[in-house]
Amino acid sequence: MRKVRAVLVSAVVVLGVSLTIGATPAQADESAVRLAGVFRDYSECERIGTKGIAQNWWDDYSCVWEPRYGYYFLYA
Repeated sequence: MRKVRAVLVSAVVVLGVSLTIGATPAQADESAVRLAGVFRDYSECERIGTKGIAQNWWDDYSCVWEPRYGYYFLYA
């Protein structure tokens, strides 16, 4: 019984690892929003967001206040 259980456990582990290795991450969409920075001041967030548009780093941005962290998050 121990040998059967050992073989089954090994098979499950191998199957799990093979599924994990075979999984590919989702491709990022061009219109996907990503975190571009974290700032203490709203003015600094806006300044970097505007600079990103001028430098063609991104097409649009938003500065969002996250009260639980106490920072502005720049999403572009």
